[in-house]
Amino acid sequence: MRQTTAIHLALKKLLKAHGKTYAEAAVVLELSEASVKRLFARAELSLERLERLCDWIHVDLADLVEQAQAVQPLVTQLTPEQERELLKDPALLLTTFLVLNRWKESEILAVYAFSKPQLTLMLIRLEKIGLIELMPFDRIKLRTARNFAWRKDGPIQRYFAERVLPEFLGTRFADPGERMHFVGGMLSRASVHKLHEAMEALARQLDALVEADLGLPVEERHGVSLLAALRPWEFTEFTKLRRGPRQKYF
Repeated sequence: MRQTTAIHLALKKLLKAHGKTYAEAAVVLELSEASVKRLFARAELSLERLERLCDWIHVDLADLVEQAQAVQPLVTQLTPEQERELLKDPALLLTTFLVLNRWKESEILAVYAFSKPQLTLMLIRLEKIGLIELMPFDRIKLRTARNFAWRKDGPIQRYFAERVLPEFLGTRFADPGERMHFVGGMLSRASVHKLHEAMEALARQLDALVEADLGLPVEERHGVSLLAALRPWEFTEFTKLRRGPRQKYF
């Protein structure tokens, strides 16, 4: 739902809650009732008219915007079909990654070989999916919730496991900025849960650092990937040497 549409819907609810009619609103706006209905239906009330109606029912415009945002559901997950749609076009998948990392249109066009019309079409596709909302002056508003995640064992995760992860691990992790620790040990269930909590805290720290660096120019920010994985696991070649079936850990 576009923000302008949500604002008009929120105002309609407020007018109804205050017992106001289109006919009365028409008098306030000095328009015909038909014109008011048309402006609401098309979400085309000007800012001046929105303010006039808000003053009429004694509501701050800021409160109206806040209510409009509250009724717009945020995206927590895409459908399998939507994820497959992203995978059909590498350029669209890249654009998705960039906007989720809060790149601006100008930054995308400066770094990647997209024309303005090409990028606009891809952004419109993402808006139809519900990931973003296109705002005036080439601004992009994310419509994803803080707990947005790709579907477990969905198309994106399978693509990651089959295509992205092998490439990510295909290095000695010896170049500047690279580091990997692969360690193992025997742990209790309680200790495993403590490590799960530490991994979640690390992921939150990454999100916080991304947020803190948004004010820096794009040339000072670099794409990074962090892999933190933990699971009760034994190398299959070792499992073959067991005397009996391996006992389940959980």
